[in-house]
Amino acid sequence: MFTVRRPANCSFVRLLRSHRSIHSDIAFAFDIDGVLLRSKEPIPGASEALKLCQDNQIPFILLTNGGGTLENQRTAFLSDALRITLSPSQIVQSHTPFKTLVPEYKKVLAVGSPTVRDVAETYGFEKVVHPMDIVRYQPSIAPFSGTSKEQLMNISREIPGLDKEPFDAILVFNDPRDWGADIQIILDLLNSDKGMLNTMRDTTTAEKLSKPSVPIYFSNNDMLWANQYTLNRIGQGAFRTIIETLYAELNLGARLQNTIIGKPTKVTYDFAHHILIKWREKLASGSKQDIPLPSLGVAPETSPFRKVFMVGDNPASDIIGAHNYGWSTCLVRSGVYRDGDPLPCDPTMIADNVLDAVRRAIQ
Repeated sequence: MFTVRRPANCSFVRLLRSHRSIHSDIAFAFDIDGVLLRSKEPIPGASEALKLCQDNQIPFILLTNGGGTLENQRTAFLSDALRITLSPSQIVQSHTPFKTLVPEYKKVLAVGSPTVRDVAETYGFEKVVHPMDIVRYQPSIAPFSGTSKEQLMNISREIPGLDKEPFDAILVFNDPRDWGADIQIILDLLNSDKGMLNTMRDTTTAEKLSKPSVPIYFSNNDMLWANQYTLNRIGQGAFRTIIETLYAELNLGARLQNTIIGKPTKVTYDFAHHILIKWREKLASGSKQDIPLPSLGVAPETSPFRKVFMVGDNPASDIIGAHNYGWSTCLVRSGVYRDGDPLPCDPTMIADNVLDAVRRAIQ
């Protein structure tokens, strides 16, 4: 039995007992980096916070702008690191909604760490190409690639007929590892002739330069994120900004049409809300079946929750996204946020860490 690690007192015991009767109408969504983990190390109180929810049958999911691995791999790692059993159905990574795009696109450029190839293929995309496959096919495509030849041979594949059929979409799964090569290849495809590699569209006849030849999706828009270094690091939001800026320079100032998901977008909060509702139903029924995949861009018609608390460390994604969506917000000091930083909105509470946030939220 889990025991809260603080001196016992009657009021807190009464709180837990009374809370068991109202567990069905509140829920939590937890960010991971900066809330539960810092890099791969657990943040003090993270395990206790999740166990507090589990012991009191409070539904919760993990809602992260991180990614690069499969959902079952990520929850297996988290279960081990936090010493708590988590289900793959409880996590929404930044690219989890990409599963809904499988019926739309056959051949995709999967951008990010080398592991995203496996993620995209497991999701069901028929033909998955990683940027390093294109560098292997023709190294002069990316003259300033930072990937060594030995690394390239280890992480890339030789794909026959790479230039014989068009790309249908570009999906940025997580932060790229070779920005120089990835930027060049993405820009080539955005400005190609109908998605064909080694071609360039005729811009004199393009009706709308803002519309790229191949649609591009970014899985999150985080400008900053926190790791073990003292200062925050730039992320996929910075990469997107570079792509948009260079696209405009190459297209007479036209603004690139793209799709951004992940926090703080409504489409991701709708998707997560569906998952949270289904997870509550799963807890109540004891069902062993997987949670069905929600439709992208469709809000739940009704919700059983009186309050949903988003616990996050990034005001620009976790907090403003949940605030705009109508959820309560718990901003923690264990990640990106520092006291005195400008805030896009007033959070419901500011807490030292996730355990402090959960204790205060259920009072």
